Amino acid sequence: MEKTQSQLIEEYLRLVLKANEITNLTRIDTYEEGMLLHVEDSLSGLPEMEEAPAGLYGDMGTGGGFPGVPLAIATGRETLLIDSVKKKTDLVQSMVDQLGIDSHVHTYHGRLEDLAKERKGGFSVLTARALSRFSSLMELASPLLGLKGRLICYKAQVSDEELEGVQSLETKLGMRFVSKRDFVLSDGQTERCIVVFEKIGEPEMRLPRKAGFAQKKPLC
Repeated sequence: MEKTQSQLIEEYLRLVLKANEITNLTRIDTYEEGMLLHVEDSLSGLPEMEEAPAGLYGDMGTGGGFPGVPLAIATGRETLLIDSVKKKTDLVQSMVDQLGIDSHVHTYHGRLEDLAKERKGGFSVLTARALSRFSSLMELASPLLGLKGRLICYKAQVSDEELEGVQSLETKLGMRFVSKRDFVLSDGQTERCIVVFEKIGEPEMRLPRKAGFAQKKPLC
C-alpha cells in the first residue's frame, strides 16, 4: 500500500535520527523534538511555498534535509537539496533513496555560487533555514531564481531594523521584500518567523561574487 505524506515524513525523521547516532547530522536526538523542531517547523512554510511560482525548488544549506525533504514530500515539487558538505548530501541522498522519492528529490554537493553558474535562473523557489543574514541570502538566491521566483527564509526572530536594512539592496540585488509572518509552534513557546523575498529583475551588480564573499563581506 502506498504510504501517505505524513508516513513518509515521519519515516524520514526516523532515518535522520538513526543516522545521527553515528554522525553529527542534527543536534536534535529525540523523536518528539524532531517532530516539533524539524517536521512542524519545516512544514510551517507551506503557505509561502504554495504562493511561489510552479517549478524547481531548492533548499539552500539543507544540512539534514530540513525543511527540504518535508516540503518536497508535501508539495510534490521537483527538489534539489543543496549543501557544501559532501558527508551530509551523501547521507541525505541515501535516505531519499530509501524512501523511494528519488524520482523528484535530489541532492547537490557544492557551493551555491557554483550552482548559480550551472543553473542560472533555474529555480522558482528557494528556502533557507537559520542559514545566514538576509543580505547574504538575497545575494546568493538572486542568480539562482527566475523572475518572480521566491526566497523563503526561516528565522527564530527578526528585527524591524534588519528588514529595513536589506530593503536598500532591492535594486542592487534585483530582490524585493514581500512578507513577514510571525508565529509560535505547537509547544506554545517556540517563536518563529518566515520572511519572503521575490526576484523582480536582473541585479545591478554582477552575481555571483567569489565563493564565500556573500557571508564574509555582506552588502549590509
